[in-house]
Amino acid sequence: MADPYATLGVARTASPDEIKSAFRKLAKKYHPDIHPGDAEVERRFKEANSAYDLLGDKTKRARFDRGEIDADGKEKARPFPGGFASNPGNGRRGGGFESEYARAGGGSRGFNADDLFSDLFDTFGGRRNKTVQKGGDIRIMLTLNFMEAARGCSKRVKLPTNREVDVRVPAGSETGHALRLANLGKPGADGGSPGDAIVELKVTPHPHFRREGRDIWLDLPISLKEAVLGGRVSTPTIDGNVMLTVPKGADSGAVLRLKGKGVAKKGDAADRGDQFVKLVVKLPATTDSAFIDAIKSLPDDPVDPRRKAGLT
Repeated sequence: MADPYATLGVARTASPDEIKSAFRKLAKKYHPDIHPGDAEVERRFKEANSAYDLLGDKTKRARFDRGEIDADGKEKARPFPGGFASNPGNGRRGGGFESEYARAGGGSRGFNADDLFSDLFDTFGGRRNKTVQKGGDIRIMLTLNFMEAARGCSKRVKLPTNREVDVRVPAGSETGHALRLANLGKPGADGGSPGDAIVELKVTPHPHFRREGRDIWLDLPISLKEAVLGGRVSTPTIDGNVMLTVPKGADSGAVLRLKGKGVAKKGDAADRGDQFVKLVVKLPATTDSAFIDAIKSLPDDPVDPRRKAGLT
C-alpha cells in the first residue's frame, strides 16, 4: 500500500484530529454507497480506510513511524542505532529513535474506524442513521350483534395497552369492515407519531333477519285465515314493529316489500335499503271436526296447483 500519510493527504506531524478530518472527507467523497458499482472509487475508499486504520491507532502509528511495520501493518525487522534490532513482538523503541508522532504530542484516539463509520452513516443517511418513524398499527376484533351493526352503536373497547376507548360503529356495518383509531397504535421511533388502532368488526347472525347487501329479509308466518282473507299483521323490522298489509288469497312464499326499512348505506343514514317479507302460511295447530268439514266443503281448485307451478 502507498504511504498512509500521502493517501490521506496529511503531513507526518499531523494531529489525530487532522488525520480524522482528512479521512472523513475522503470517506464521504469515495463511499461506495454514493458511487455504487465504481471499482476505482471503491479502491480509493479501501485505501483511505486502511490508511486511517493504521494512522488512527496510536500504537500502530508509532510503530510505523519507527519503521517496525510497513504501510500494510506487517512486521519488518530492521537494525536500530545502539547495536540491536527491534523485536517485532514488543514495540520498544531502538536506541535514541523517537516517533515524530510522539514528538507532535499525539495521544490515544479512543476509538477505531468503526466509530467513525458510525458517525459518517449518521451524516449521510446510511444504515445507522436515526430516522423519524411512525409507530406500527395494532389490530383488535370487535364482535357485534346483528342489530348493533345494522343500526349503529357506540361500544367501549380495550386496547392491548389496557387503555379503554369508545368506538362509534356506523349504521350499516358488517363483518370485515374496519374502523381506524388514529394515533392509538404502537409508539413511533425517534419522535415519530404513534401508529393507529384498527378495529375489525365481526357480526353475529340474527335468529330471524338475514341481510343481503343493504336489504333485509324476513320469513313471516301468517295464519290460514290471514292468507285467505287478507288483513294487516304486525311485522318486525330493525326499527321496531310496523303493520304490513297482507292481500287476500296470499300464497305461502309470496314476498312483500317494506320500502326504506333495510340497512343504511355506510356513511349515509338516510340512504337505506328495503325489507322483504316472505309469507309462510301456517295451518292451525289443532284441527277439529268443524274445521275438517269446512275444508271438505270447499270446491276443488279448477287448476292443479302443481301443474300451475310447472311441476307436472
